[in-house]
Amino acid sequence: MAKYILKRVLMAVITLFIVTCLTFLLMNAIPGSPWLSEKTPTQATIDALNEKYGMDKPVLVQLGMYLEDILHGDFRVSIKMQKDRPVLDIILDMFPISAAIGSIAILWAILVGVPLGCLAAFKRGTWVDSLLRVICTLGISMPGFVVATILLYLFAGGIPDWKVFPTIFDGTWQSYILPCLALGFYPMCYLSRQTRTAMLDSINQEYIKTARAKGLKNKKIIFKHALRNALIPVITYLGPQIAFTLCGGFVVETVFSIPGLGRYFVSSIQNRDFPIIMGTTIFLAAFIIVMNLVVDLLYKLVDPRINLSKGGN
Repeated sequence: MAKYILKRVLMAVITLFIVTCLTFLLMNAIPGSPWLSEKTPTQATIDALNEKYGMDKPVLVQLGMYLEDILHGDFRVSIKMQKDRPVLDIILDMFPISAAIGSIAILWAILVGVPLGCLAAFKRGTWVDSLLRVICTLGISMPGFVVATILLYLFAGGIPDWKVFPTIFDGTWQSYILPCLALGFYPMCYLSRQTRTAMLDSINQEYIKTARAKGLKNKKIIFKHALRNALIPVITYLGPQIAFTLCGGFVVETVFSIPGLGRYFVSSIQNRDFPIIMGTTIFLAAFIIVMNLVVDLLYKLVDPRINLSKGGN
C-alpha cells in the first residue's frame, strides 16, 4: 500500500507540472494584455507594469521563474482584481464558501441519487422506472444555469406571492437552498442513472442468483450484495465530481452572486488576472488528483479483493 501511494504521489507531481506548464503557455498565447481596458494606459505605463510583475521577459523565462516561485510556496499576487494581494490568501478566503455549498450539494446528490437508482433497478420496466429515467435524462441534459434559472423563477419571486428564498446569496441558511439544489441536481441524476445500470448488471450475476436460491430476502440481496459491487463505478464518478463541486460551480455561483472560488475564477479570466488563473487551476488540479487517490483507496474498502499494487486487477 505504501509503495502504491508513493507511486501515485510521484505521478501527481508530474501531472501538476504538465498542467502548470500547459496552462501558463496557453494563457500567454492568447492575444491581448491585462492592462488594456476602457481607459488604455500609456505605453510607458504598460512597460512599467510588465517589468514590475515580470511579464517583460520571454515566455519560457517567465515559466521558469513561476515554477521556481511555486517550489518556494509563492503563488504570486493578484495583478488586477485585488491588486498585490497574495493569490494563496484569495483562494483560502474564497474556497470555504464554495466548499460549504459544494458539500451540501454532493451530499444530497448521493443520498437521493443512489437510492433512486436502486429503486429504478428494482422496479425495472414499471412506470416508476420510466418516470425516474425521464427525470434523470432531463437533469443530465439541462445546463446548470438553466436549472438555477428555473429554481429562481419558481421559488425566488418569479411567481407572484411565492418568494420563498432570496435571489442573491447573503450567507443565511435560506440562501444556501437554491444554489445547493441547482449544483447537486446534475450529479444526482447522473448518479441515479449510473447506479441503476450498475445494479442491473449486479443483479444478473451468478452470485445473486445463488443468494436467491438460498432463500435470502430481496432487501438483503439488493443492499448487502448487489449494491456493494454496484458502488464501484459510482465511486469512480464521485472522485472528480466531488472536486469540481467543492471548488464551486462556476455558472451557479455567478447566477446566485455567491462570493466563492468558482465565480472569482470566472471573473479572473474575464479580467486576465494571470496569477489568479494559474493559482486556481493548480489548486483544482491538485484537488482532483487527491480525490482520485481517495477513490482508489475506497475501491479496496468496498471490495477487498482488489489489488491496488497491480493497478486494481
